Amino acid sequence: MAGHIDCYMDCSSFYSHLCFVALLKQREVLATHGVSVDFHPIFLGGVNAGSGNKPPWTVPAKAAYGNTFESVRAKKHLGVPDIELPPHIPLMTLNTQRSLCYIKATFPQNKFEQAWLALFKAMWTLPHANPAVPDAIPSALRATSLFSDAEVAEIVAAAAQQHWKDCLLANTKKVLDQGAFGAPWMWVRNARGEEEPFFGSDRFHHIWKFLDLPWRDIELLPKKAKL
Repeated sequence: MAGHIDCYMDCSSFYSHLCFVALLKQREVLATHGVSVDFHPIFLGGVNAGSGNKPPWTVPAKAAYGNTFESVRAKKHLGVPDIELPPHIPLMTLNTQRSLCYIKATFPQNKFEQAWLALFKAMWTLPHANPAVPDAIPSALRATSLFSDAEVAEIVAAAAQQHWKDCLLANTKKVLDQGAFGAPWMWVRNARGEEEPFFGSDRFHHIWKFLDLPWRDIELLPKKAKL
């Protein structure tokens, strides 16, 4: 049995964006080890409500630390310096996430993932598309050239359809049943069939170890002696 990573994300989550970028960068190497990766839309607001968690920006000390230090370090590490905190927090992504459920089920994997990237970029970089504004998400999708105008209309319409409402609800309930309290949430299966959850965008060393993959730990080097 090969290893597998199911990654559950919401466009409203800064760390989901970082996790997505990191996993896409590692996908080819993971594939050489027989490890596959799949991405799933969830509604982070539902996860927070269902688990009793609070978004980090609602805790002043956590928000100050995250905005001043942690996010800056993470962006530099992954090479995504343009990501910035949107002015309209919280991001109202319920319809966006339902639309992503439709895209995942209807279009090829590459288009689904490129749509994720485009929506993340639209919301988290200037001029910061506001998903609560009716035309913001259709405009972001049209700008990608991934979809025709008719397909964009179908994608947006899907958010109001019960099937895709139920799909997002099922994804969200699934991770809550797994113990999720935020995003990104990853459910990982190794080659022995063992499964464990992992939370956050900086837990990959734990995931590689669980998957029995060869990896290099961060190594502190001694100071070079002066000649």
